[in-house]
Amino acid sequence: MGTVERSGDDHTSEMESAEEEEVVGSGELAQHLLKSGVTRNEMIAAITNRLHAEAMASLPPNVRRRIRALRTLQKEFVDIEAKFYSEVHALECKYEKLYKPLYEKRALIVNGTYEPNDDECLNPWRDDTEEEELARAVQNAAITEGEEKKDDKAIEPPMDPNVKGIPDFWYNIFRNVSMLSEMMQEHDEPILKCLQDIKVQMHEDPISFTLEFYFAPNEYFTNTVLTKEYLMKCKPDEESPLEFEGPEIYSCKGCEINWNAGKNVTVKTIKKKQKHKSRGSVRTVTKSVQADSFFNFFNPPTLPEDPNSTVASDVQALLTADFEIGHYIRERVVSRAVLLYTGEGLEDDDDDDYEEEEDSYSDEDSGTEEVSDVED
Repeated sequence: MGTVERSGDDHTSEMESAEEEEVVGSGELAQHLLKSGVTRNEMIAAITNRLHAEAMASLPPNVRRRIRALRTLQKEFVDIEAKFYSEVHALECKYEKLYKPLYEKRALIVNGTYEPNDDECLNPWRDDTEEEELARAVQNAAITEGEEKKDDKAIEPPMDPNVKGIPDFWYNIFRNVSMLSEMMQEHDEPILKCLQDIKVQMHEDPISFTLEFYFAPNEYFTNTVLTKEYLMKCKPDEESPLEFEGPEIYSCKGCEINWNAGKNVTVKTIKKKQKHKSRGSVRTVTKSVQADSFFNFFNPPTLPEDPNSTVASDVQALLTADFEIGHYIRERVVSRAVLLYTGEGLEDDDDDDYEEEEDSYSDEDSGTEEVSDVED
């Protein structure tokens, strides 16, 4: 056995020696990468990988050989894991059919088509006493204020207790969830107030899911449903199988929005002055450019058909963010909508955003006070 191991080690040593000769020092690698124009993150990743390779090269040959054996075992583990995730997706498709009637009933309640009975409104696991007391206090305060300022015509009328459904349900979810509120612009708000429901359709072959956004008739576009489809892969990459970490979104496809004339919030018009090179005359040119809007979500960047082609870093960053948003809407927004509406299901990130705004506001106040002191 010892002789066999040494023979293998000698062969390995020759191979590793050739590899070691190709190892470039980290400083030289950094200079090379800077000249090649890669991004900072890509450069850090390349240097980190080289440092790991140098650390491996410093190990004894027989240890490196055993590590390769562990990589082989890891590949077998990854193959089993990929099968596990494929079966999980099949289960998700199965259980989606069980969730469907619940989501449909939620939509009926939200949009005022169905009024739940008393039994359906019971939440035995929670105490609603404080919530009801606060509601009464708010109502009483509004009545008192109305009596004190009954001659003031600017006072808003009290909320109608018979209001239909849950007004602005999805719009308020967008406001509460930081990931969505960051995408939402002021000109998007009246459209999102027309959003009636968001659904998820799961597909087994190919592995994918589609987000469906249902809108009430509105003055902005004629579509009643806007869709966004995400294609997923659930098998290790042939060139780097050990990097597999579960199902991965690799592509997405939006839909065409049929905007009414003058109502496209994803486009804005700008004016530029151009000067003629020889005559020196100046003319004003009107140009349409993309405007910030949530509805750009339905027009994602297109990926090249060739999977081996290089994607520009800025496009890749946009797609990565898009995939995260699509996954979040599927996993959190649709399934936990009421908790995001009430704030009970907001994650720490959303709470932190409010704290940061308060801190920032305090800093501005203190800065203003300091200036006032100086002026005094």
